[in-house]
Amino acid sequence: MARIATIDLSSAFKPHWFSSDIDAVDAEAQEEIRATCELPHHIAIIMDGNGRWARLKGKTRIEGHAAGVDSVRDVVEACAQLGIGYLTLFTFSTENWKRPEKEVSALMQLLIRVLRRETQELHDNNIRLQVIGNMNLLPENVRRVLCETMELTKNNSRLMLNIALSYSGKWDILQACRSMAFDAKNGKLDPADIDEQLLESYLSTHMIPDPELLIRTSGEFRISNFMLWQSAYTEIYFTNTYWPDFRRTQLYDAIRDFQSRERRFGQTSEQIKTKQTANK
Repeated sequence: MARIATIDLSSAFKPHWFSSDIDAVDAEAQEEIRATCELPHHIAIIMDGNGRWARLKGKTRIEGHAAGVDSVRDVVEACAQLGIGYLTLFTFSTENWKRPEKEVSALMQLLIRVLRRETQELHDNNIRLQVIGNMNLLPENVRRVLCETMELTKNNSRLMLNIALSYSGKWDILQACRSMAFDAKNGKLDPADIDEQLLESYLSTHMIPDPELLIRTSGEFRISNFMLWQSAYTEIYFTNTYWPDFRRTQLYDAIRDFQSRERRFGQTSEQIKTKQTANK
């Protein structure tokens, strides 16, 4: 279990969510996006590039992570305004536990400070917070604050904000298989009944639909062990922008790119067009 170190982040930590009203230009952009085509119901984001952004700015990696919180605020706010139902942010992977202890401790401290400062803002704006990942690896005080926020916001319905924390796609599939094996051993499950739908019900994401759009920042072209099962038919959008510079404008670009794609799910374009015509 990670130890929480006392690290001063006051000079870099200045986030505030839902602090600004939507302006006329942004309102027009959102209306154009809503009118163009159907919005993705679920957007997932691999928030990458905090460290490289900090290095370019002559700052510490910790300051880079703190700067990324402002991007979280703006993207959450924009998704809520657009009417996106689900937003999943890859915050901390199981592999990230291998990072230097000082950085891990600072990340845990930053998470606590964000939650304590912004939980009421999330609740007041009808945002529900949910965590996916192995919470058993988290320090006790982190788990406590997370549970408090989830309890307070559990009935909110405007947007479900999923924080992937101590998460990896392989872990998710593995824990689902272990749970199914345990239930089969105890006579609660017939192995012959296992199919895709049943396995999905054991995943940590069983309460949310699969992401239709996955965004990765910082110019890396991989999904880094994130939502491996759930992303089988997800549209992936890569951007060179580092996460602390990613704002709603870049989010809109990703959504527009998504809207320009044809999602065939193994079918032909002709089949898709025939179904669309029949449903009109």
